[in-house]
Amino acid sequence: QVQLVESGGGLVQAGGSLRLSCAASGSGFSISTINTMGWYRQAPGKQRDLVASIASGGSPYYSDSVKGRFTISRDHVNTWYLQMNSLKPEDTAVYYCNAGFLGRAGAANAWGQGTLVTVSS
Repeated sequence: QVQLVESGGGLVQAGGSLRLSCAASGSGFSISTINTMGWYRQAPGKQRDLVASIASGGSPYYSDSVKGRFTISRDHVNTWYLQMNSLKPEDTAVYYCNAGFLGRAGAANAWGQGTLVTVSS
């Protein structure tokens, strides 16, 4: 199976930048089958929404609210990032990374524990 750990959250002023990282660990086979990577966020009292995602061999997807400001990237088979620029107070949320991979029973999903991003005005 796959375990995900996010890092890089924190407090930043509006207009600032943060880079979130997501590191995958666990079964080498499952990690090698990761075919989709994504970042979600959940603000207090709201549902968890997709922010950005990328599939192997595909183009990245960004929600309208972050398009042009956030960039998803991957530099190793088990590490990917969310570069967040021009942050706004409405970007304040817990950010979660997500991965789709092949587990013992077929297609599976893994979630990280979340990292808090707070943008002050």
